[in-house]
Amino acid sequence: MIISTGVKDIMPKIPGFAECWGISVIHCPYCHGYEVRKQKTGILANGEFGYEFGKLITNWTDDLTIFTNGKSTLTDEQTGKLAGKGVKIIETEIEKIEHTNGKLDHLILKDGTQVPLQAVYAKADFVQSSGIHLTLGIELTEQGHIKVDPMQRTNIPGVYACGDTTTQFRSVSFAVSTGTMAGAACNKELIDQDF
Repeated sequence: MIISTGVKDIMPKIPGFAECWGISVIHCPYCHGYEVRKQKTGILANGEFGYEFGKLITNWTDDLTIFTNGKSTLTDEQTGKLAGKGVKIIETEIEKIEHTNGKLDHLILKDGTQVPLQAVYAKADFVQSSGIHLTLGIELTEQGHIKVDPMQRTNIPGVYACGDTTTQFRSVSFAVSTGTMAGAACNKELIDQDF
């Protein structure tokens, strides 16, 4: 059996977020960064993740703002390093995202401030699309992906998994690669059983 049911994103309760998801509110610079490079960009993140993501996105734009959506949990050292690279940090909570057909116009903060942006990076929470992992007793990683070995085998004999169910790298090429490995390994196991 090969599980390739994917994951379901859980949108934060920010009006406009879901409508912009995958268009101008994006999750990955390696998937979308080229299309929004050198544009006025935001990151919706905080703490260690916000710092690491901020470092990463400075490679794509010189006009970057981190929205912590509440009190910053960045350390003083992290805040200083980001500021040294010209990254702005805004702690005011986000009221909503104004957009036109999913293309971001600006963020409206709870104090009424409007921040014009062309793209926002965000990490949405997710769940497995199918509950089959629960039924079969398949182990998940700390992040919530199905845990697999290099051959895409799960902890349950004869059960393989691939694609978004197994990794944070959500791309067609990665899904094809892991699917190819799962298919080949599963096929080999079936041949060995019958030989």
